[in-house]
Amino acid sequence: MTLQPVETRRDLRDFLALTDRLYPGDPRFIPPLHAQVRTWFRQGVRMFLLRQGGEITGRTTLHTDAALDAKLGRATQLFGLTEFAEHAAEELFDGICAQGRADGKEAVFGPVSLLPNQAGGVITSGFGERGFIDSAWNHPYYPDAYEAHGFTRRFESDTWICPVPDEPVFTFDYARIEDERLRVHRGDRKRIGEQLPILREMLNASFAGLGYYTEISAKQLADQTDGLAYLLDEALLLYLTKAERPIAFVLCLPDISEFVAKIRGNLHMFHQLQLLATRSRYRHEAVLIIKGTVPDEQGHGYMRLLSRELHEGLRRGGYHALRSTYVERTNPGSAAQYLAMGGRPLHGYTFYGKDLT
Repeated sequence: MTLQPVETRRDLRDFLALTDRLYPGDPRFIPPLHAQVRTWFRQGVRMFLLRQGGEITGRTTLHTDAALDAKLGRATQLFGLTEFAEHAAEELFDGICAQGRADGKEAVFGPVSLLPNQAGGVITSGFGERGFIDSAWNHPYYPDAYEAHGFTRRFESDTWICPVPDEPVFTFDYARIEDERLRVHRGDRKRIGEQLPILREMLNASFAGLGYYTEISAKQLADQTDGLAYLLDEALLLYLTKAERPIAFVLCLPDISEFVAKIRGNLHMFHQLQLLATRSRYRHEAVLIIKGTVPDEQGHGYMRLLSRELHEGLRRGGYHALRSTYVERTNPGSAAQYLAMGGRPLHGYTFYGKDLT
């Protein structure tokens, strides 16, 4: 077996098609969007296939990020979009580590696509529960394979699922709204280009202290939210200003995971039109992509106010469940809101690192 670089369009098709063979017809696996992977390929992200004879048994990306190196304190080989047949794990990991050593890296870390604040990870439990957009789902043998090869868990987390409450769960003293000059803003498809920079500023400030987080640039946010306007439910994008200063935000999206699984990640123009025409079918569950409060305003109950408004939007929109992307187990404050809603952990979640020195 050898790791071979993806160089041609045919190689890229093989790279994308591997998950169709590893997860044939399995609705729990939600593939990455093909358009995003093709964009990374055009941008020069190195992609590799593991071949055994004429059969492709694994794939990965190999990339680096200077900001994450600074955060982790060492030169790190990142890997992502990493999928493999059970018998191919050792050879794939050997290839990843060998490339890291050849490039002078001190450690390998992943899977991240392309960074842990974007997507990636491995689920370690909850395999009977389906995956969803912006989150991972993998075969149960994945954690054992990583750990047998000397990888250790980093940033252990959980995804969550919560019923949408019939009655308000969170209280807030509404007299504070006038006293503190608070205002709740909602998403606006026509103004999303103006709202995204406001969200980015709060996002970077809110998450700067987390060990895996690196600042998201304007371009990265634009890439991640490409097509957001046609998918957005305006009642599920909220941000709060205090005396006209943005201080807290929450972004949820309708859960289109079943549609993405059905089209196997290939959201080409026809499928986009199909989704647009049938999007009301995917307003039963929502995914909480991210939320945060700027550091100097944390602990004052502002997220409770936004959560109350969010749940009202979910109820009015006919949603019956809210899923959340991973929350670190060292962040009980975020998990407490899900528990208050009657939620439960859905998948155990982790990233993996390995020392090369």
